[in-house]
Amino acid sequence: MKASKGFYFLFAVLAILIGLYPLTYILTDFHSGYMEGKNREIIIYAVWKISFYIHILFGGIALLIGWSQFSEKFRLKNMQMHRVIGKIYVVSALLSALSGIYIGYFAMGGIIAATGFVSLGLIWFYTTLKAYLDIRTKKIFEHEVMMIYSYAACFTAVTLRLWLPFLKIVFNDFETAYQVVAWWAWVPNLVVAYYIISNKK
Repeated sequence: MKASKGFYFLFAVLAILIGLYPLTYILTDFHSGYMEGKNREIIIYAVWKISFYIHILFGGIALLIGWSQFSEKFRLKNMQMHRVIGKIYVVSALLSALSGIYIGYFAMGGIIAATGFVSLGLIWFYTTLKAYLDIRTKKIFEHEVMMIYSYAACFTAVTLRLWLPFLKIVFNDFETAYQVVAWWAWVPNLVVAYYIISNKK
C-alpha cells in the first residue's frame, strides 16, 4: 500500500512539473533549449509556431490535470468535479494531439522520428476521442480503458524528458537518441497501460 501511494505521488509530481514546463517558452527566449536544434526556417513559419504553442500549452494542461482522474477516492467524493476535469482534459488532449501530429511531421531525426511522433499523436487523439464517446454512451469500463491509454500517451511528455538525456549518453549523438526516443518515450507507456488494464479486468 505504501509503495502504491509512493508511486502515485511520484507520478503526480512528475506530471505537474512537466505540465508547467510550457511556461518556459513564454517566460524565456523562444529559441532557447529544445528550439536550439530546430531548423530556423521551420521555427519562423507561422503555422508551425502556432501549432507548437497549441501543442505544448494544451498538452501541459492535459498533463497537469489528467493524473487526478485516476484516484478512485477522488472520483467517488467529487463526481461533478471529475466530469468537469474530464471535459477539460478531453478538449486539451484533442487539440494537443492534432497539433502534435502536424509538428511531428517536421521532427528532427527524419522519417524515423517523424513517424514515431505522428503515430503517438494519432494514438493519443483516437484513445481520447473514443474515451469521450464511450462515456457518452455509458460504457464505463471501456471509457476507463481508453482514458488509461490516453493518459499513457499524454505522459510521454514526462518519459521523453527522462529518457532523452540517458539515450544521448548511450549513443553519443543527439539525432540518433532523438530517433530512438520518438518511439521509446511512448511505446513502453502503452505496455504499462495494457498491464494495468489487464489487472483491472
